Amino acid sequence: MTHTQRHARGTLALILAFVLGASASAEGEYELDGMIFGMPPAQVFQEDYTGPPVVGDTLTLLPEIAALDYEGNVTHEVRIDTFVQEIEIAPGVRYNAWTYGGSVPGPVLHVREGDRIIYRMANRTNEEVVITEPTDASSPFMQQLATSNYQHAEPAIAPMPHSMDFHAGTVAANDKWRSIAPGETIEFEWVANYPGVYIYHCGTPMVLMHVAMGQYGVVVVSPRDGFPTDDRVDREFVVVQSDFYLSSGAGGLHQFDAVAAFDKRASQVLFNGHRNILSDQPLEANAGERVRIYFLNAGPSLTSTFHVIGAIFDTVYFEGSPENVQRGVQSVLLGAGMGAVVEFIVPEEGEYYLVDHEFADKEKGAVGVLRAGPRQTN
Repeated sequence: MTHTQRHARGTLALILAFVLGASASAEGEYELDGMIFGMPPAQVFQEDYTGPPVVGDTLTLLPEIAALDYEGNVTHEVRIDTFVQEIEIAPGVRYNAWTYGGSVPGPVLHVREGDRIIYRMANRTNEEVVITEPTDASSPFMQQLATSNYQHAEPAIAPMPHSMDFHAGTVAANDKWRSIAPGETIEFEWVANYPGVYIYHCGTPMVLMHVAMGQYGVVVVSPRDGFPTDDRVDREFVVVQSDFYLSSGAGGLHQFDAVAAFDKRASQVLFNGHRNILSDQPLEANAGERVRIYFLNAGPSLTSTFHVIGAIFDTVYFEGSPENVQRGVQSVLLGAGMGAVVEFIVPEEGEYYLVDHEFADKEKGAVGVLRAGPRQTN
C-alpha cells in the first residue's frame, strides 16, 4: 500500500491540514530528562485490510508475557484491531463483547522503557472477524488464541465508534486517543517513557460502558535496566482483574446493565476474563522458585486487594516501577486502572490460591490457582 493510499483524507483541506500538522510535529519532537516527547499527529484513513487483527511479536495471550530478546531502544510496529465477538466469561454467561483482538481482556503488549510503538487499529465492528482459524506468525497472541479459544468466541457485528487510550503513552489525548468510525483506521506513535504495568482501554463515551463491555488490556513496560530481582525470577505471569455488569437478555445472551454499572454492583469479578480459566489452566511453578506476577486491576470501577493464599509478596514494585519498592506485603490494594509487579517464593509443593481478598469479589469469580510441583535440585 502506497503512502498516498494510506493517508488520503478525501479533501484538499484535510490533506493540507495533515501535512502542516505533520511538519509542525516533526519539528517539535524533543528529548527531556532522557525521554522522548512530541509525536507526529495521528493519521485516520481507510484501508483494504482483511488480515490478522493482531500483529506484533511481543503481543501474547494472558497469562503469557513475551521475552524481550534485544538490547537498546527498539521500534515496534503493533496492530490491535477492535471488533465484536460473542464470548463466554462464566458457565452459562455469554454476551457480545466489544474486544481488542478478539478476547477479553485484549492482548498483553510487552516493551522496554525507551521503545517506540507505531500503533495501528482498524475499527472492524461492521464485519465478522474470525479468530479461531490457524494463522501465520503475525503474533504469538493470534496463535495462542486460535489454540485456546477458552472463551468460545464466535464473530458478531455491532458497528459503533471506538478509540484506544494507552496509559503507558504520553501524548495529546485529543489527537492520539480520538474515536474512529467503523471502517476507519487510526495510526499513531508513542514512546514508552516510563516503566510500569499499564492499562489500555477505549476512551469513547460512555467510557464506563466501553470498558465494561471488554475493551481493555495491559501493557508491561519493563525498566530499561531491568528490575533488581530479574536474575532470581524463575516464572513470570500476567493476571488482569476486571468487573462485569451483565444481566440476562433475549436469545440467551447477557446484556450490559447500566444501572448496576453506575451502582458498582458487579455481576462477575474475574481474573483473565473467565471465572474458571485459572482453575482449569492453573499457573505452574515448583517449590523453591521465585514467581513474578504482573498484575493489573482493569476495573472499570472496583478496587482489588490481590492476595496469594499461602505466600507473602517479599517484593512489590507498585505500579510496576523499580523506584516504588515494598517488602513483606500480604495483599496489594489497587484502584481501577492501577497495576503492580509482585514477587514471592513458592514455599512447598501444593496449590496456592490467587484471590481478591475483598471476598465478595472472590465469590463473584476473582479466584485462581498456582499449582506447585516438587522442588527441583541440580
